[in-house]
Amino acid sequence: MTAVEIALFATVIGSMVLFGGAAVLALGWAFRSGQFDNFDRGAKSIFGPDEPIGEATDGFPDMNHERK
Repeated sequence: MTAVEIALFATVIGSMVLFGGAAVLALGWAFRSGQFDNFDRGAKSIFGPDEPIGEATDGFPDMNHERK
């Protein structure tokens, strides 16, 4: 192996370890802070009084018209 191949290999492995460690830390934080405690509340948090749950209030123009 040449020096360039070794440097490339070390960079790839180092990146994998760094990003993998960051993912583990992020998941640990999410579990400890209660991010996974109530999925239902989080799923409904994007809805408001002007868009009730289960009713679509947006769509493509002319969505209800048949093509000719």
